[in-house]
Amino acid sequence: MYYLKTECSFDSAHFLKGYVGKCSNIHGHRWRVVAEIKGERLNEEPQTRGMLVDFSDIKSALKEICDYMDHAFIIEVGSLMSKTQAALKEEGFRLIEVPFRPTAENLAMHIFGELKEKGFDVSRIEVYETPANCAVYKED
Repeated sequence: MYYLKTECSFDSAHFLKGYVGKCSNIHGHRWRVVAEIKGERLNEEPQTRGMLVDFSDIKSALKEICDYMDHAFIIEVGSLMSKTQAALKEEGFRLIEVPFRPTAENLAMHIFGELKEKGFDVSRIEVYETPANCAVYKED
C-alpha cells in the first residue's frame, strides 16, 4: 500500500453551542489539515507514471476546501438566533453554516468526505486546532 500526505491550513472562528467552558464563546484557530491518500497501485500513464496521485492534484483539492473555510465564521445550523445571524451578515461577515457542531473531529470527517467526493482514496484526515491538539478521522 502506498500513502501520500499533504497539508494546508486556514484561519476561522467558531463556537460550541451548549458547551460549558471557554469554547462556548466565539474564538478562532489556525486550523492545520493533513490529508493522507492511499492506493495499492502506481499509475502507468506517461505523465503520472510511478505516482499514486500527482501531488499537485491533491494539494489543489485540499487548498480549495481550506480556502473556502478561510477567514469565515463556521457555525452549526440553528446555533445562532436569526436576528444575530442577520446582523452579522448585514455587517459583511462571512458565515458558513454546517449541519454539525464545528469541532475538530467533525471538521476532519467533513474534509474526509469532501476529498472523497473529489475522487481521492482518502486514508485519513488530521485536523489540528492548536499545534498540540489534533483530531483524526479515518474509515476502517
